[in-house]
Amino acid sequence: MQSDQLNYIPILMQLILAVGFVVGTIFVSGKLGPKRSSEAKDKNFECGIESVGNARIPFSVKYFLVAILFVLFDVEVIFLYPWAVNFKELGIEGMVKMIIFMLLLLVGFFYIIKKKALEWE
Repeated sequence: MQSDQLNYIPILMQLILAVGFVVGTIFVSGKLGPKRSSEAKDKNFECGIESVGNARIPFSVKYFLVAILFVLFDVEVIFLYPWAVNFKELGIEGMVKMIIFMLLLLVGFFYIIKKKALEWE
């Protein structure tokens, strides 16, 4: 193997470990533990309060919109970390690219504010 390919072995090992853990946890949880079912166990229970009414009440779309926007901007911030680590090696070209990236984020943010996506009514 070439040295560039050897650099990816830890990533591959971590991926295999993560997938193995997930598959193993799902397999073990399905095979272990009691499987006795009763009316009391199958009853809906939340925070010690008896369930009243239908659980299928509609949620406002604003709730989901805010959640998606949070994830979107959170992922965008993740892109700042590698840039900050490699700031000196990237030079002025990296700085210009990051300014463009941040300007695009600001345009998106101001668009969200203009559309009043973050305002609760």
